[in-house]
Formats: sequence, C-alpha cells, structure tokens
Amino acid sequence: MHHRILSLRLLFAVFFVGILLSPVCLLGDGNALVFGNESAKKTAKKSADDGKLTLDRIYRSSEFSSRSAGGNWLPASAGEQAAYTELKRGSKGGQDIVRVDAKTGQTEVLVAAEHLIPAQASDPLSIQAYQWSKDFNKVLIFTKSVRVWRQNTRGDYWVFDRSRGQLTQIGQQHPASSLMYAKFSPTGKSVGYVFDGNLYLQDLDSGSTKQLTQRESDKVLYGMSDWVYEEEFTLRDGFRFSPDGKRIAYWRFDTSQVGRFTMINNTDSLYPKNKVFAYPKAGTTNSDVRVLVQNIKGGNVQEIEFSGDPRENYLPRIHWIDSTGELLVRRMNRDQNEESFYLVNFDSETKRLIYVDKDDRWIDLRDQLLFSSNAESLYVLSDRTGWRQLTHVNIASGQSKVESIGKNEFDIVDWIYPTELQSDARTFYVIASPENATERYLYAIDSVTGKARRVTPSEDVGSHRYQISPDGKYAIHQFSNVDTPTVTEVISLPNHRTIRVLEDNAALKQAIKKLDPVNTKFIQVDLGDVKLNAWMMTPGDLDSEKKYPLLVHVYGEPAGSTVVNRWGGSSAMWHRMLAQQGYIVVSIDNRGTDTPRGNAFRKSVYKLLATLGPNDQAAAAKQLLKDYPFIDAKRVGMWGWSGGGTSTLHAMFRYPDLYSCGVSIAPVANLAYYDTIYEERYMSTPAKNVDGYRTGSAIHFVEGFKGKLLLIHGTADDNVHYQATELLINELIAQDKQFEMLIYPGRSHSISERANTRPHLMKAVTDYFHQHLPVGQ
Repeated sequence: MHHRILSLRLLFAVFFVGILLSPVCLLGDGNALVFGNESAKKTAKKSADDGKLTLDRIYRSSEFSSRSAGGNWLPASAGEQAAYTELKRGSKGGQDIVRVDAKTGQTEVLVAAEHLIPAQASDPLSIQAYQWSKDFNKVLIFTKSVRVWRQNTRGDYWVFDRSRGQLTQIGQQHPASSLMYAKFSPTGKSVGYVFDGNLYLQDLDSGSTKQLTQRESDKVLYGMSDWVYEEEFTLRDGFRFSPDGKRIAYWRFDTSQVGRFTMINNTDSLYPKNKVFAYPKAGTTNSDVRVLVQNIKGGNVQEIEFSGDPRENYLPRIHWIDSTGELLVRRMNRDQNEESFYLVNFDSETKRLIYVDKDDRWIDLRDQLLFSSNAESLYVLSDRTGWRQLTHVNIASGQSKVESIGKNEFDIVDWIYPTELQSDARTFYVIASPENATERYLYAIDSVTGKARRVTPSEDVGSHRYQISPDGKYAIHQFSNVDTPTVTEVISLPNHRTIRVLEDNAALKQAIKKLDPVNTKFIQVDLGDVKLNAWMMTPGDLDSEKKYPLLVHVYGEPAGSTVVNRWGGSSAMWHRMLAQQGYIVVSIDNRGTDTPRGNAFRKSVYKLLATLGPNDQAAAAKQLLKDYPFIDAKRVGMWGWSGGGTSTLHAMFRYPDLYSCGVSIAPVANLAYYDTIYEERYMSTPAKNVDGYRTGSAIHFVEGFKGKLLLIHGTADDNVHYQATELLINELIAQDKQFEMLIYPGRSHSISERANTRPHLMKAVTDYFHQHLPVGQ
C-alpha cells in the first residue's frame, strides 16, 4: 500500500458534498469546533432541557457534535494479523501512536508521546498527520501546520527512529512551519520535501540536505502545484519517488503567463496588504506544466515530452509502476473530454500510449486504477457504457484492448479496494446504490465476470463508508442516515460481521431523541421527462389544513449533491430548527449534480451550467406546490453556498414570481470570472460557448429581480472572488434594485475564519428568513 502524509483537514462547515481524501489521520475525539464565550455555552445548556433547537445550541455548544473514531491501516505483512494505528492520549498531554489488532482489539503503543519531545522542549509534538517508512522502523510526524488555500499543507516535520529512539527535525535550517509534502524515500534513508517552491532531499543518517531544483523565478514551482491544479485536480504533493528510490519524478509549474489576481487585506495592519497569485480565469492562459524525472545520485534531469502547447493540456496524475519501474503519465486535453495514459521506460527511453478514454462531454478525473502484478492489465473507471463502471485494458505486447467488465447498469460511486497500484485481486470492492441514488452501499464486483454482489446488510438503510484493510479481510465501517448519527465499527469481510463498535455517538443520539420531532422523508419530484430526487423536512405537528413557507436548500452543480441519506451535521440541525419553527425545508438534486444516475443524467448539464439546474429547480418547486397544498406559493425562498449561491441568484432573477426571498453566499455571478479547469470542463471556453456563458451568468438577468435578496461574501475568497460579487452589486445599483449585503473581511470561501464568524453568519441568515419568509401567516 502506498502511504503518504495528507494535510490536516480544515474544520469548516460546507453545505455541499466535497471529495474525500484518504488515507488521513483522524485526530482527537472528532468534536466540532465550539464558538463563543462561556456565557453563550451556559445559555445553550440551560435551554437543552426543552425540545427546541436554537442557534446557540447548534453553533455555540458541543451538544450536537458528532464524535469520530478509527485510524490508518498498516501495510500487510506476511503472517501478521491485520492492524491499524490510531492516536491516543499519552503522557504530558501528548499523543501515543497505538497499534490496534483488527480481530482482537489488542493494543500496543508503537510510539509513546514521551519519545516525541524535542530537545530544549517540555511538551511532546502535537501530531497532525504521520507516515511510516517502508520498513516500519521510522515514523514521519507533521506538526505546527499552517493553512495554504484549502488545507494546512505547510508545517514542521520530524522523524522518530524507533530502533534508535532518536527524534530528528527535517529541514531545521528553514523557518518554522515552512515545509510542505515531506515523505520517506522507498529505502527509508532519506526524506524529500518542498520549501519555497523547490524540492529538497535530506539524508537521515548524516543529516545533510541536498537541493534538487532551482527556481528560475518566483513564478516557477517545483514539487508542488499552482492554485488551479490544487483546487480542481486536488494536486498538492507534486513529487514521487521511483520504487527503487533512485529517481524522483516531479511537476514543474511555470505560471509566468497566467493572469495575476490580487486580494487586499485591509484589517491586519495600519496599511492594506496585497496578496497576489496566479489564477487562470475561464478562457485565459494556463500554467506551462511539465513532468521531470531526476536521477537522485547522478543529478541528470529528463523531461517527459509531449507534442502541443503544454498550456493547452493538463498533466494531473503520475504513478510509478513497482514491477517495471516505469512511470505512468496521465494527460488530458484542455476541454477535458479526452484522457491519455502513457507508460515511460527510462532504461529504454521510450514512451508508449496504452489507453485513451474519451467522452463527448467531459471526463471526471479518477484516482482509482490498478495494474496486474505483471503490468499487462490495467483496470480503470470509465463512463464508456453510459454508466461509471470498471474497464479492463489489455496492454500486453503493445496491443491495447479495452473492454467493459460485465454489463452492470449502475454507477460506481467510489472504488475503495484494492488500493494498491498493483494487485492480482479478483474481487473489487466499490460503493454503489443501483436501486436508490440517495443511498451508498458496499458491493463486491468480480473483475472477470463483472458480477456484482451487495455486501452491506439490507437492514442498514442509508450511507456507508469503508476503509478496507490491505488483506481485504477487515474494514473500518461507518454508517449513518438522516436520523442516525455516524456509528463507527470494525467489521470482517466478506461476511460484514461486526467485531466491535469504536464509536456509537450514544450521547448525540440521546440529545436528538429529546428534541421536538420533525419528519424527514425522501421523495421524487416528477417533472414529466425526469424524476428528481429530493428530501423534505416538515414540522412534527404538521397541519395539512394550514399554509407553511417553503425554503429550498440548493447546490445544483456537478461538483456535489445535497440529496444523500446520511447524517448532515450542523447544517442539518439548522434545517431541523427551521422545521421546528414552522418551515417546510426541501433540497432537490437537479440534472447535472454528482449523483449516481448514469452518464446522461450527470452530464446533461454540459454547456448549460447554471442554466439547466435552475430551470429544473424552478420546475420542481412548482410541482411541489401542486403536490403539497400545505405549501404557501407566496412564501417560497431559497438559499445556497458557492454553486448554491449561484443557483439562488438565478432563482431570484429569472423566476421572480416563484421565489420571494433568497440568501446567496459566495456565488459565481459571472461564469467567465471563475477558473479554467472547473468552468471549461463543463462549459468549454467562453469563446466556444458564448450563449452558454451568458445564460449561465446571473448578472445578465438582474432586470427581472423584484424580491428580497441577501448577498454574503468573504473578501479573502481566493476561490470564488469577491470581485464578481462587486460587479453584481454595480449592476443591481444601476438597475435600481434594492438588496441587502453582509461582507466578512479577511474570510475565505468557507467564511469560517476568526472569532464568532459562523454563528454570526447563521444568525444573519436565520433572521433574514424570519423577516422576509415568516411563519404563521
């Protein structure tokens, strides 16, 4: 199994589904971040005896926090029982790294907190992530991390040598919390890392450091990615060691021809400070991206050469093949509807094309792939049959034959086992839900016949996640649904037998049980040509003879889905609070959302981003008014974040007779102002899709607006820039449209930084709906 350090995940509440990264170390007890002062906490506790939810109870206390559990599976070892490691409280307030036997639960402290105390320090290192060397003798600790864009990817690294009992800091000559993406070489004798856009290698025996690259300017990056690759391809760690440790492959980003975006920080100093970074907007020039391979001892560098302008193609993934020592390079064209797989052999200095995946709309980049042990077969996920399914590529003798495995007519949501790059495993474990796209279950697929068998027990209706052990015999399993907080357990496979429960969130279940009830059900909204999945939350004491306001929560774009039967955290608790107060709360997955309903459904939005979705949402809202007479047609509102903020603008501007009130948070008001990779994947370039960009940009429809609108944005949003919201404001003013606005200085896309931000924001949203979408009328 390939182990690598992943950055500490940011603790911010998002209101749409994001891409989970694994493996990742789960830290602490998993409690949510608590905001506010002691007085607020006491207020929350005082009101906890009744059944009513309040903003303080949701956002200023830990009363409804969900606890997590689990850890990282250790590599499979011959004759040894499967085991995983987790962090436990150790001495002096530190953390022990503990081995847990999967079958027996027996624990063993592998690294005690007392051994992680640096010289001249009194406290152990705070472990934010960790990685084992291949021989399991050394552990690499990530600590004192700082945030870089989405995640905490810059920090300090230390190596603890178990046999010597020695703790060594990596790159100690550099400033504190300045190293990125450190990892062991395959031999375990050195650690590679990135500092200030250059790649370094530190020998663990001598402590000497070698700088492998030299930036030609501050616009060139080695061993890391630019903003848009990081955001849209989730590429952060930009270097890979060859299996024998003799070579290192890495990305080189030349951002010199990319447009610069400037964010102004007005609040942290007497005079404003500017943050300038390369950000390619739709239709503009991308970075010049290349993959280089360096002989670590000899120092000679080879470039993997391709024809065509590198700024008009993407190189989102590379992988070393253990058995052959070859490098797999994956290349996508700018429209992202063609992905080519190349194998590069450095001994023979050859490069051969082994597989091309094409789609008349776009290809979703997938990390999951597998080579057979002899590297003659490749398995990937593809939409080639109209469903996201396993595909086999026979690459023996230089002849590539591509065939889909079986005739399964359902989407694979995720491929979770095997996770090794090479394996001869016949059984593939995947997440799918052939019968209901709102649920997630474990299926075993035979890689030869394609036959699929459900593994998850039928009685556990909802969503399931699995981390499967390297030997395929055990898994850390998580289950939840809209009414059941997450339960984490260790199970055996393939019988799915519970071995022990790690966390049942019993306290949270009891807290939920004491609340005044609300009813949540999953429904389908029939639009005639398509049925859309949705959930509806209603007051527990619903009187069908009365009229209730309708609040629609929306995302609506291909990057996520809102209609999934799983525990929803604080956002679901907020919706529950509104339902208690007398709102009907609904969320609908329009066509084009990332839901497992086939290629045609998911990709019907091609060149119609922010056009088809809002149309579907409006048609669904109108149908709900017909189907449920207790919904008041005069009190229909919508709210959403990011893509959901965009959808809300379209609802308010293009359907003013349907929606009377909306809250739009961090929206993309003009599609041409968003980045190349995301926007062009679904829309092509503005020059090729003039009409699509116009109809998908809410700023062009301000004239129709006549309701109540609250705009919310953070000024330090590097993702969806405040700039486009300012342009929207100008247009609203020019057309004499009254609206309200809430700006958060120095906050990013999550609007979560600084004291009291999230409670403040959610109170503003709640008060706005109370005022303009009132209950009880």
